[in-house]
Amino acid sequence: MIRIAVVGAGISGLTTAHYLSTGLEKSGGTADIFIFESAAEPGGTMRTVREQGFLMEWGPNGFLTNKPQAWELVRELGMESRLLRSCDLARQRFIWAGGRMHRLPETPPAFLRSHLLSWPGRLRVMAEPFAPAPPADRDESIAEFAIRRLGAEALEKLIEPMTAGVFAGNPDELSLRSCFPRIHELEDRYGGLIMAMMRLRWERRGRAAAPAMSAGPGGVLTSFDTGVQALVEVLAGRLKANLRLGCAVKAVTCRQGKYRLAVPSAPDDDEYDVVVVAAPSYAAGEILRGLDEGLAAELDRIPYAPVAVVALGFDAGALHRPLDGFGFLVPRQEGRRILGALWDSSVFPGRAPRDKALIRVMVGGARQPGLARLHEDELTTLARAELRETMGITAGPSLARVFRHEHGIPQYLQGHPRLLERVSSRLAAWPGLHLNSNAYRGVSLNDCVRQSRIAAERVLDDLNDRMG
Repeated sequence: MIRIAVVGAGISGLTTAHYLSTGLEKSGGTADIFIFESAAEPGGTMRTVREQGFLMEWGPNGFLTNKPQAWELVRELGMESRLLRSCDLARQRFIWAGGRMHRLPETPPAFLRSHLLSWPGRLRVMAEPFAPAPPADRDESIAEFAIRRLGAEALEKLIEPMTAGVFAGNPDELSLRSCFPRIHELEDRYGGLIMAMMRLRWERRGRAAAPAMSAGPGGVLTSFDTGVQALVEVLAGRLKANLRLGCAVKAVTCRQGKYRLAVPSAPDDDEYDVVVVAAPSYAAGEILRGLDEGLAAELDRIPYAPVAVVALGFDAGALHRPLDGFGFLVPRQEGRRILGALWDSSVFPGRAPRDKALIRVMVGGARQPGLARLHEDELTTLARAELRETMGITAGPSLARVFRHEHGIPQYLQGHPRLLERVSSRLAAWPGLHLNSNAYRGVSLNDCVRQSRIAAERVLDDLNDRMG
């Protein structure tokens, strides 16, 4: 009997195990699949907390429907009836700059009317089709790309806060190709962003109405009736027979083509034909250090940005402005102590009791990592002070919770594609050993699901070759 071990029961580990199980069923194959998780609960940061009628997410609050991966998984699991579409207001996003909120423009006329950028800044963006070509054979940073194509002001007021919102990262250090591969692809294929939008709109004619240009991500943000943890619970429920919670894998060893796991809480002599390490890269490095020091050293080169999430519940009547959008981001040049805030109760229904409002404030990131490590009381005080300055909220919250992520979001630094090539080269020496987490090729839920399917297919192909 083939034996497979999946190390880590976050969304990547659970989804990998799910696709391995369904793939074996379809092919008529058999294997024992075991999932090891050091925590007492599965799901990693995909947790939902209910308190005083508020529904608060530890981390991600859903997925976008412009990519099919998460939607296809939901359909496979029979969870369509539990999907929760975000409110239409969630498409409105804001930047806090110059002492006030600016709505991100969604059409060319709105962009021209917006005062977020100065007139020279707006004209520079409009000149994007005449920007120089990218440097050859260079992994360009997000900042280098933005300055080359859009100008320095667009970098500071549009691209930098967007990068902080997605990666909590510094655009001067992050790889455009790795962080935003679609943008890199559009420039490579169409020669520029404005030209790409025009061509794509033209190509869609005849198939569907052309969408408006949007400053936010495409698709509709979607979650579940009881929060994102619902997806984890269904996956874990299907895999519970072989899910080992509270079992930390300390090391992986290999002898004569078979792998063994060092699990102090569940010592045994079981051997595995395949091991998928679906843990964060820093944890994977520690687990694999004794097996391959060079591989562990490469994984150590992927840093993480610490993030603290401060969830605050308010009486809706005490707010000085309506929560009429997804939330806001703050450019680094403003010198504020937060990355931005999500207006959760206006994004999804049921996130707060009637006549209440829920706001989640993001603190830290690569911009100010030390702030994410403050004491919980200090973080709450900081978040309240920043909301007072940016939103005019002077009332005290009826609820305050802090969710801390010391290793919040992996940072795809310049050179990340080459690093992944080196990792793949090291893995080639260990047949049956695989890596899969959001540290490599995408941090969104859609990315994790896509990479988990690819990892499962790779494992099954390898098994067929070995048995074949």
